[in-house]
Amino acid sequence: MRLLRQFDLNLLLVFVTLMHERHVTRAAEKLHLSQPAISHALKRLREALDDPLLVRTEQGMQPTPRAQALLPVVQQALAVLQEGLTPPVSFAPLTSTRRFTLATTDYFEEVMYPAFLSRLLAKAPGISFAIELITPEVLSNALESRQVDMVVGVDSRIALPGGVVKTAWLDEAWVCLSALDNPDIGARLSLAAFAQASHVELADISGLGPTPIDHCLEQHGLGRRVISQNLNYLAAARVVALTGAIMTLPRRMAERFISLLPVRLVEAPVELGALTMTLAQHELYAKEPAIAWLHAELLAFADTVRATG
Repeated sequence: MRLLRQFDLNLLLVFVTLMHERHVTRAAEKLHLSQPAISHALKRLREALDDPLLVRTEQGMQPTPRAQALLPVVQQALAVLQEGLTPPVSFAPLTSTRRFTLATTDYFEEVMYPAFLSRLLAKAPGISFAIELITPEVLSNALESRQVDMVVGVDSRIALPGGVVKTAWLDEAWVCLSALDNPDIGARLSLAAFAQASHVELADISGLGPTPIDHCLEQHGLGRRVISQNLNYLAAARVVALTGAIMTLPRRMAERFISLLPVRLVEAPVELGALTMTLAQHELYAKEPAIAWLHAELLAFADTVRATG
């Protein structure tokens, strides 16, 4: 190890080339270096290894026994280094049987995932997916331990642990859902009227903290009365259809219930802004070909969603 600390490993390439060419000028041309540079490198090699290595004879430069013994060892070492430093094989969608695990929201799974899966299976027919809920444990441990490949749709406000990186993905407008015959809810709600209404919401089983809606109300010194917490959007929408309560949800999800239930869309307060969703992945694996491919596909899918309105 002491010798390695003092040895310039770049000299090994010069050594192998000199052994093959047996000529300083030709070795310089091969390595795109000057002849003096190769001569200097040979001098350093001789000093470091305490051996002349190549000696001028009537038949040209000839290797010493030490040089001949070193050549296969150095060639093998360089081959191992070359293999280790070579970029990983690119992901081959057509032949891959990779199983991806995504942690995501009910919204993505219901509204986006079917179309996304169909799009990907056309390109990669052998891949498959498992869907999990976004939780603090997923963000803090599962990404790092590779139990989850990527988190899709996490609110941009959520703080992420070290090593987890996020990419802006998709924004979705908030809208409210009201019973079709609800006389107390107009076509648009002010923030004050929104806070005064009764609400239905999804139960917080993620443990990620206050929703963007509650966060906005808190910033304005307001709160709301939630009369029902439900486990899924459809059950919550059914409650809205039969009560005077409203529900706040992403527009594309809300639009699904218009033809299913006696409900209507109501424009949400402008103060609520939009749901800003991100992709989250662990920096350890971001450059892995399969993960990089999936990340690119999710970004391209978001572009398609935006283009189709």
